[in-house]
Amino acid sequence: PLATQTLHWRTVSRIPSAASVAAAATLVASPTRAASAVSEDSYRTEVDRSPQVAVHPTHPAGGLPPAPTRSPNPSPQSLTTQRAGFAGLTHLDQRNAGTGSYTDTQFSLEPPDQGLCADSQFVVEAVNNAIAVYSPAGRLLAGPTPLSAFFGLAPETNRNSDPNNPDLGPFTSDPKCLYDTATHTWFLTQLMENNGNNAGANGRSYQLIAVSTGSDPTGSWAISAFDVTDDGVAGTPNDPGCPCLGDQPLLGADSNGIYITTNEFGLSGSAFNGAHVYALSKSQLVGAADGSYHGNVPVAAVDASQALVPYGGLSYSLQPAVSSPGATPNRPAGPDNRHGTEYFLSALQFGAPPYEALDNRIAVWALTGTEHLGVASPDLHLSLTVVGTQTYGQPAPLSNQKPGPTPLRDSLRPDYHNPIESIDTGDDRMNQVSLAGGVLWGGLNTVLGNGSRTGVAVFGITPSWSGATLKATVTAQSYVSVDRDSLFYPSVAVNNAGNGVVAFTLAGPEHFPSAAYVPISSGVVGGQVRIVAAGKAPDDGFTGYAPYSVPGTPSRWGDYSAATVLADGSVWMAAEYIPGGPRTSQANWGTYLTHVTP
Repeated sequence: PLATQTLHWRTVSRIPSAASVAAAATLVASPTRAASAVSEDSYRTEVDRSPQVAVHPTHPAGGLPPAPTRSPNPSPQSLTTQRAGFAGLTHLDQRNAGTGSYTDTQFSLEPPDQGLCADSQFVVEAVNNAIAVYSPAGRLLAGPTPLSAFFGLAPETNRNSDPNNPDLGPFTSDPKCLYDTATHTWFLTQLMENNGNNAGANGRSYQLIAVSTGSDPTGSWAISAFDVTDDGVAGTPNDPGCPCLGDQPLLGADSNGIYITTNEFGLSGSAFNGAHVYALSKSQLVGAADGSYHGNVPVAAVDASQALVPYGGLSYSLQPAVSSPGATPNRPAGPDNRHGTEYFLSALQFGAPPYEALDNRIAVWALTGTEHLGVASPDLHLSLTVVGTQTYGQPAPLSNQKPGPTPLRDSLRPDYHNPIESIDTGDDRMNQVSLAGGVLWGGLNTVLGNGSRTGVAVFGITPSWSGATLKATVTAQSYVSVDRDSLFYPSVAVNNAGNGVVAFTLAGPEHFPSAAYVPISSGVVGGQVRIVAAGKAPDDGFTGYAPYSVPGTPSRWGDYSAATVLADGSVWMAAEYIPGGPRTSQANWGTYLTHVTP
């Protein structure tokens, strides 16, 4: 089903106040970085919404692979150290971000969700609820700025008004960032639930989108939003269990459009309505931001939720591809005349034990007709095919960490009996997808062997067309693992020569949580796992300890890492790790940014 609404540009004051021209949001330069711990009187755990709702506990007939019965047990890769890059945003930076009316308005938040985009002059990182811009050498050019301030929203919390009962602004999460080399434009997206007790709260959910007005991300951005509440109000569809939140928005692009996918969850109750796709004209977005286009920007919405029901459940986490710079526009040769194609990958492992903890199928999606974006009713069509792959499955939480200093744990009451926390290595939904040389590259977390460790499964899948029928072939697949430790939250970025990286976090009894990667060379994943930033201590954040969490709950880790390809074929990547140095009392996570020429 296809629905449309119009993207009206708004001022950066309060969403959803309407204006015909976007006001400018400007990152504030900060010559120095915060260096001292702060008092933690408000904290928040990022909501962990799992989209994996089992519908049918068996694979369907029809030539697809039978359900696997054994988890992968690959030979481990060796480890080496390769110092490169610089430290990005930390929990301390995020907590202390903000000046003026946004001073002391940030929650203490775990886990860090990470967005990254870059060109030859700037590196932009957005983590949770803060954003910063760096030079390629690591010099801080702007920020850290609260994303609430960046998007012109009320502060998350306002301890300056009433420390005992602070004003609360909208809930925001899951930033994603993209730099488009063809238009020299930066894009930033984030979800928002307009709740809280601020004056503009209306209880509705939005997808925020910011577009730079020029090629300098430290300058101005145009801000807008569209409604994803889907309760039949304000022109939205009337989906079951709504009002809803478009959770985990994912960002991709082709030569014609910008694509955002979400997992739709009810704001109350347990409703899950599967994956939704939103498509917007890239040229109209850029023109509306720089002033060369004065019309409205239609948002085409495609409900993809039911397409995988014959395969076992509702669709979830459709990862839109980001085409590597210089890629040839995709034009299927089918008779339907729908030129322009955006591809997506998604996993098909539905539910957790006692249902199918393992699977060996990947869904390949194609949205054709993207050249028609920008009109009120574009001629779009969503196609799907499913391919058999190597086995993957629900990862187990990291059972332990290498012992080290844990000041937060040590400060808690002894009767809580908190051990050194384990790390939640997430689930096996598809992570970032890169389209290069006609191949879709993606990766996900997977259980290994007897279930005590987590590794990374990498897929290279080549889509093709027989008339108007989508087909796909697995042209590369690999496991990445190390002995005793775990690898998790991969991001794959590949250039058009077939060279790239798989970035991730490494942690376990042998290593404190560290930023690492493995190279991809001429389409082959392999070689040594390279540690670019060795962790200095165990993860010691509040989400893994009582009284903040149920005893025995693993600590939350970043829901994703990030990687991006530049015009020269080099790659920037980012992953979470535990740095040394100053921290807050509630958490010690940090991020590390690395530039390599694969």
